[in-house]
Amino acid sequence: AERIGPSTAVVVASAFSYPYGIMDPVSDLAALAAEHGAGCHVDACIGAFVLPFLERLGVDVPPWDFRVAGVTEISADIHKYGYAPKGASVVLHRDDDWFRHQVFLYDRWPAGQYGSPGVAGARPAAPIATAWAVMRHLGVTGYIEIMRSLVETTRTFRAAVDALPELAIVGDPIGPVMAFTGPGVDIEGVGAAMDDRGWHLNRIVEPRGLHLMLSPAHAAVLDTLIADLRASVADPVGARDSSVRYS
Repeated sequence: AERIGPSTAVVVASAFSYPYGIMDPVSDLAALAAEHGAGCHVDACIGAFVLPFLERLGVDVPPWDFRVAGVTEISADIHKYGYAPKGASVVLHRDDDWFRHQVFLYDRWPAGQYGSPGVAGARPAAPIATAWAVMRHLGVTGYIEIMRSLVETTRTFRAAVDALPELAIVGDPIGPVMAFTGPGVDIEGVGAAMDDRGWHLNRIVEPRGLHLMLSPAHAAVLDTLIADLRASVADPVGARDSSVRYS
């Protein structure tokens, strides 16, 4: 709160965060932003196609969307848990007043007025068309059923991690994205051992750990994933590369 001042344009909240899968207190941050006359942007690039369907399945999801007074924009990646091909994202605005700040207009060149609703100028139509087709094909019912299965996959994997005393999940992730550290093991070595077994887990640095985004594809190989994680914890190898990778 002490960092917000007259020049603050926007307060950003994660719903949920990529590194740990943890929710920010959106209601509190939105109220704080409104108190200072600032906008509140909710980064739901991952959570936008997770949280609504968790809620429909009875999971206690903290308020995060436009039902929260003070939230002015929400960003969502349809190419994550919306299952569209990569390159499909949206920014939702509460009203036109906020949207006008996004539009780029320029007329000080020979071709006259040029306008774009986003940072990009000309955009390919293929990602838009495929995202529309995927969402129309799955529908709300399809997304709910996918999430129902993914909830079970997530519960099983988290229970397996919790059963390993050498590992500890970071915080309390709300969905299928999580990170875990290795207070009782060389976590870099565990990651390298998983690499050798064909599982390429992203690395995090604060704290040092491994990161995983579970997907519907993991359901069919979950037993193998868990068995390989147990084996990697029992016999980690020397870390070949301590750099952090994102893929």
